[in-house]
Amino acid sequence: MSLAPKLEAHETPEVPDGDRSEQRMQSLTRAFQLLELMAANGGSMSVSDLASQSGLPLPTTYRVVNSMVSEGYVRRLQERGYALGPRLIGLGAVASRMLGACADPFLEELVEIVGETAGLAALDGESAAFVAQAPSRFAMRMTIEVGHRSPLHCTAVGKAILAQLPLSQVKHLMTRTQMLGYTPRTISSFPELKEELATIEKQGFAVDDGESEKGLRSIAVSVPEAPVPMALSILGPDSRLTIDTVMTIVPLLHSTAAKLMTCV
Repeated sequence: MSLAPKLEAHETPEVPDGDRSEQRMQSLTRAFQLLELMAANGGSMSVSDLASQSGLPLPTTYRVVNSMVSEGYVRRLQERGYALGPRLIGLGAVASRMLGACADPFLEELVEIVGETAGLAALDGESAAFVAQAPSRFAMRMTIEVGHRSPLHCTAVGKAILAQLPLSQVKHLMTRTQMLGYTPRTISSFPELKEELATIEKQGFAVDDGESEKGLRSIAVSVPEAPVPMALSILGPDSRLTIDTVMTIVPLLHSTAAKLMTCV
């Protein structure tokens, strides 16, 4: 005869506090993982795609997603998919302001040395969104606003960001954006972009030489150890920002990008 106490129908087994804490942390980790997957795929996905790409079981994915729906971090779409929810907007705005406030002194220091406009951008859906900027000291200058979105395939910041991603993700993003042409120099095919990204990875910097706008030249490098792909750039008119100056600016960009690690 068993001497173990019987569990009545109305009773539930007690879960040790340590196990509860571990379960909560696991759920939180899964929620962040799914949110990041949505962001990386343009902001919306089906539950089956989320489960497939995250490696989580479908029932677990469904449970975590619906928990985030009830909190406003995810919203249901009419076509049976899910998208990032409105509650993230306020969080993102505050985080962006804090990041900009931290980065601004480093960008201003870079502008003092180089003279041209500096900008810090992060991957946001299918584009590069600027989160900080410091304007050039020249009266005639290239300007960017915080929040401005740039295409990924034909800007220096965009290509420096793409060079940090797996090629499968790059191809997915380019399929969604269709690689629109802006000037005769715009990269317009995936094989050409793939070759360009290999060059960027090898040399450690990206250049936009009139690809996004005639008369504009920009140079960008990745920000090491950033939680999302980020890039730091210098941009200006090609009459001042000549090809000869690129190699003198690249070490300064890398030095500033390393300093930005304290912000990200």
